[in-house]
Amino acid sequence: MSTLTYTDRDAAAIEARGAEPGRKSFWTRLLGAIVNSQQRRAEREIARYLASRGPLTDEVEREIMRRLSGARPL
Repeated sequence: MSTLTYTDRDAAAIEARGAEPGRKSFWTRLLGAIVNSQQRRAEREIARYLASRGPLTDEVEREIMRRLSGARPL
C-alpha cells in the first residue's frame, strides 16, 4: 500500500507560480530593518564592553546579559 500527501508545496505548483518569490510587505521589511539594527547595536555594545574588560569570563558574561536585558543593578 502507498500513501500520498498533497500540499500546496508540490513541485509542480511551485513551478506554476513562477520562480520569482513575491516582494515582502512594507511592514515586514520595516520590522526586519528594526530588528537588524537592534542586533547590530547590541553586538557593538558587547564588543565595546569586552574591549574594556578583557577576556570573556562568567562574571563578564553575567554583566553583559544584565546590561542587555535592562535589569536594574542590585
